Amino acid sequence: MNESIKVLLVDDEDQFRATTKRILDKRGFDTLVAATGEQALKMMKEKPDVVVLDIKMPGISGHDVLHKIKDTNPDTPVIMLTGHGALPSAEKARDQGAYDYLSKPCSMDLLASRITDAHRQAGSENKNGEKLVREVMIPISAYSTLEENATLKDAVATLKQSYMGKDSTSSLTESGHVSLLVLSSSGKMQGVLTIEDIFRALVPKYLSAPKPSMADSIQYSPMFWQGIFTSQVLQAAGVKIKEIMSPAPLNIDGDANLMEAVYSMLTNETLRLAVVEKGEVLGIIRKQDILFEIGRILK
Repeated sequence: MNESIKVLLVDDEDQFRATTKRILDKRGFDTLVAATGEQALKMMKEKPDVVVLDIKMPGISGHDVLHKIKDTNPDTPVIMLTGHGALPSAEKARDQGAYDYLSKPCSMDLLASRITDAHRQAGSENKNGEKLVREVMIPISAYSTLEENATLKDAVATLKQSYMGKDSTSSLTESGHVSLLVLSSSGKMQGVLTIEDIFRALVPKYLSAPKPSMADSIQYSPMFWQGIFTSQVLQAAGVKIKEIMSPAPLNIDGDANLMEAVYSMLTNETLRLAVVEKGEVLGIIRKQDILFEIGRILK
């Protein structure tokens, strides 16, 4: 889990700083912010576990701040942020002791993953140790959810918000979710609602009903389809999502190995697993989360 990871985010762009803090906090990090290198150096007294540092800033540059941090706090990992076309500067920072560098625009999934990596490796004697499922998952607090008695209309609005309403800036991107976790009124997971579930709820039953043998070769004309989509959307708007949702994802223990997660996804032909500890759902691990970890290992 990320609760114990204190992050110092240093960037002179106000919107990027505020938006990134909001998202990291939602994901369970304890995020401190600084607008300048001078302010960042003063805030090192807060003993952050990881520093995320922009290279190009007014006043003291990111390179100078990195040098001073490594002088006074050599064990604190620093992740450098670099703009487009500044790769040589980022590589120089790596040579100066930075843990890693990321280019803007920066994926929030990737940034969160690298912060977790940096913290984990800084406190581990085994620098090449494999991550556990809990270290790769998306925390439940950061996943889109709805109660089971919500309607299809509510679900569409929530999924749309997941895509269009995500916090973002020109330097930050956060991906939306293609499914919703369906909860009971007491907060227990009951199922998952995917976009495919919504599509299935819209298709009229007569389209999949058996046809007379003579009609097997009948092709629907363009005229046949007109108006069906709109009428079905309006008709299905009030359907409760508990009536159309898929079963809850299979469980996997938070301390499980990632290969166990891969094997379970392949064997059960599923795209996601619910990460649990003592019966409580901690989060969701998805195929793309594992893909990020594959990329980290290859890097």
